[in-house]
Amino acid sequence: MTLKVIAYARNGFTDKFGIPRQSREESGIETRIVFEPEYSVPEALRGIDGFSHLWLLWGFSKVQGDDVTCAREWSPTVRPPRLGGNKRMGVFATRSPFRPNPIGLTSVRLIGVKANGESGRMELIVSGADLLDGTPIYDIKPYLSFSDSHPDAANGFAEATADYTLEVRMADECGRDVPDKVLHDITEILRQDPRPAYQDDPTREYKMDYAGWRVTFVVEANGKEPNGNYSGTVLVRKIEKI
Repeated sequence: MTLKVIAYARNGFTDKFGIPRQSREESGIETRIVFEPEYSVPEALRGIDGFSHLWLLWGFSKVQGDDVTCAREWSPTVRPPRLGGNKRMGVFATRSPFRPNPIGLTSVRLIGVKANGESGRMELIVSGADLLDGTPIYDIKPYLSFSDSHPDAANGFAEATADYTLEVRMADECGRDVPDKVLHDITEILRQDPRPAYQDDPTREYKMDYAGWRVTFVVEANGKEPNGNYSGTVLVRKIEKI
């Protein structure tokens, strides 16, 4: 079977570090799904604006290196970052990108449908996507609440960090020259803690690129509270134009 790329994701995630681990529509971070010329046909999107959410079927295009074919061989077990990077779980019990087939599935909120003013190509504007800029999209399907939603579903080992977020503080004058939308997105990304769980050194300085800006930050007072919830504070030291 040959999969055809019907579109590409376009957003500010130019590096894998910082991409949300799961789709989170409440973040408000927008992604454009730009259709390839062959599939940029308005009739193919007829009726899609009647749905609030969509499923995106896509490819892990940079699992390792710049090409899917460079991906390492699959392993029956992987080490999820949220579990500290030391505990192994079955690959089919995780959403690890290192799989027999490098295919991802994401649910997103549909914000709008439009034709690009410059290229004329059809685009979908969505929020909550956990995709790298340039990610190939293989298919799009409507999300149906009466069949796709299972409110009582068990979340396995992922439940422990389901509500894990950090407080974000900016150093004096930090972010002053950054556009409001970009600053909002950066804050939302940092709230979700882009670091692997095994990196908890409060003195370590991290750098993250987003939408043409480089963010330098540290994570202070990171840890687990008596009630079992995780807590911590991100201090953004610098945001520079790349």
